[in-house]
Amino acid sequence: MDLVVASLADRPDLAPLLRTFEDPWPEFMKWDPVSDQYYSRAATTFAAWTLVAWDAADPGRLVAKSHSIPFAMGEDLGRTELPDDGWDGVIGWAWYDEVAGREPTHVSALEVAIRPDLQGTGLASRMLEAKRENAARHGFTDLVAPVRPSRKHLVPRLPMADYVRRLREDGLPEDPWLRLHVRMGAEVVGVCPRAMTISGTLTEWRRWTGLPFDESGDVEVPFALNPVHVSVEHDHAVYVEPGVWVHHRI
Repeated sequence: MDLVVASLADRPDLAPLLRTFEDPWPEFMKWDPVSDQYYSRAATTFAAWTLVAWDAADPGRLVAKSHSIPFAMGEDLGRTELPDDGWDGVIGWAWYDEVAGREPTHVSALEVAIRPDLQGTGLASRMLEAKRENAARHGFTDLVAPVRPSRKHLVPRLPMADYVRRLREDGLPEDPWLRLHVRMGAEVVGVCPRAMTISGTLTEWRRWTGLPFDESGDVEVPFALNPVHVSVEHDHAVYVEPGVWVHHRI
């Protein structure tokens, strides 16, 4: 594949392709209430941080996309550590920074998505490197990411802190997505225990998952990293997804 990567700041004409991209994420993840703070402006305010990739032989169809967001840290802001609410938190920080006109100091990765039929072909590493290069091109030396480990969903009842400690004999993380970050120079900083929070009525969760949601308690949902907490009595279910903060020094 002759891969071509560009930001939407350089190729705004490609923004419509985001709407037709074959998103690999489970349906329930599309209902995080914080997400629109970024994705509604991914092609405008944050166009420089939205990367799209395509095969030069087929420029009308994306093979991958990458999203990042710049934000500020500093003692004067009360931000000396990365937020426990991970993905949701860093988007909130960046949104307020942009409104307040603050100069960003860091960049956070938000997503790398590979077209489902091309997963496992090495595109993820190429997009992660493009993300690093894009941050460097804009003058940043710190790229962080609230990583969603790719195989944590296979052990949803295992605490994320225990999962992160699972290492191979060579000392690298057992999880493939975490391992790729570390191989590319990232340091695992720690767990963000509530990286994403998604709540809904039982009817909504049934629509998102196809599961009955007819008993109170913890329910394991395919591709969820933790069980979903269900209350039939109160007609709602809440999913709190953990993540893992990593730090790339560029």
